[in-house]
Amino acid sequence: MTHASSVHPTGRQVSAGRSAVAQRIGSTRTVLTEKDADGQVVSTVRRTVLPGGLRVVTEQMTGVRSASIGVWVGVGSRDESPSLHGCSHFLEHLLFKGTRERTAMDISVALDAVGGEFNAFTAKEYTCFHARVLDHDLGMTVDVLGDMITNSLLADVDVEAEREVILDEIAMHDDDPDDVVHNLFAAQAFGDTPLGRGIAGTEASIRALTRAQIKRFYKSHYRAANMVVAVAGNIDHATVVRQVRAAFGRQGFLAGDEAPVPPRITERARKVNPGVSSVTRPFEQVNLVLGVKGITRSDDRRFALGVLSTAIGGGTSSRLFQEVREQRGLAYSIYSFGSSHADAGLVGVSVGCLPSKYDEVLEVIRAELGKVAREGITAEELTRGKGQLKGGLVLGMEDSGSRMSRLGKAELVHDEMLSLDEVLDRIDAVTLDDVRTLAAELFAQPQILAVVGPH
Repeated sequence: MTHASSVHPTGRQVSAGRSAVAQRIGSTRTVLTEKDADGQVVSTVRRTVLPGGLRVVTEQMTGVRSASIGVWVGVGSRDESPSLHGCSHFLEHLLFKGTRERTAMDISVALDAVGGEFNAFTAKEYTCFHARVLDHDLGMTVDVLGDMITNSLLADVDVEAEREVILDEIAMHDDDPDDVVHNLFAAQAFGDTPLGRGIAGTEASIRALTRAQIKRFYKSHYRAANMVVAVAGNIDHATVVRQVRAAFGRQGFLAGDEAPVPPRITERARKVNPGVSSVTRPFEQVNLVLGVKGITRSDDRRFALGVLSTAIGGGTSSRLFQEVREQRGLAYSIYSFGSSHADAGLVGVSVGCLPSKYDEVLEVIRAELGKVAREGITAEELTRGKGQLKGGLVLGMEDSGSRMSRLGKAELVHDEMLSLDEVLDRIDAVTLDDVRTLAAELFAQPQILAVVGPH
């Protein structure tokens, strides 16, 4: 595969047309062109900036009959004040409840009638409304999404009805040990800050939110310059741009010459609060997360971290799976993870076990992390980790939904649009010394421990 590239001011090689901030409104750029071994084009990524700063990014894929679309909004739970805790997630729900042109039932019927997959999610730093349909149904889908995003009623009756749904959702997550322990881990790490609070809010914060507060939040953040429309599949870029322009042109939404909002980028991760936090719940298992401060999502060491995390707990051949489950029979499942934000990151291990095995499980995890910090990983683990990362990446890119997500995240939250080959090359470039140095830095830090269970 081939791609055009240029030199970023920091000296890094980046793809041509990476930044939309300086792109002229109304213009279109080819960001990436990928070819197979025979020189045939297999995908093309293009970007158009519409009035108001709305970005339309598409990837034309050969050999598929589907199209996936995501409307990515640069707002999430970290953008909420304490009095607005849970507002991003509440708003995500409300945008499905009806517009001046469609009822909630109309919205549901439109996608169900064509067998489409339609949903949304809220994260710490963005919200996404997404759908996957047959290619010839994309125009209708774009129109429905544009109507929802720009023309929502946010009616009083819907606010009150959805308030109860969200309270039920919070209760559901509160019954899930894995959700509870990871929320507790984030709260210990980041304290009473937006990154430390749960995305859905609390019972108290959701009951206190008013329609006026939600509407102000909507008007403030759901702006064209703060959005990306990402589409991948059997599509034509110019056609998609026309469809988006028509669907999002309601209520003067595409007006003005505002430039797209640039991604939030910080190289150094903020401090975390080490320590232990525990909650007693009548669960059958003890669930724990043990971790340390990680790296930001723009840190070049993220590829080395991927290999390191895979070696520690990324599969059935990983150290912790072998030691905790296969050798000692202490737990059914154990895995490592990394979470990265614009200015923060966490790296950790998550496991659930019987209360009687808790002490030994914790001891084994700490011992393995200490060993990796002192000695790094083996050459075999390095090779296996790279292969696992690359295989998962390539296989994951074989459907239009995954390609769409890659486009949306690259445009909204990252500072570069990498081709698949660029990512594979960066994984291949990771050395044993890279991993050893990173492991020594990360796992020498004070630890964060969250525990949820019957005692």
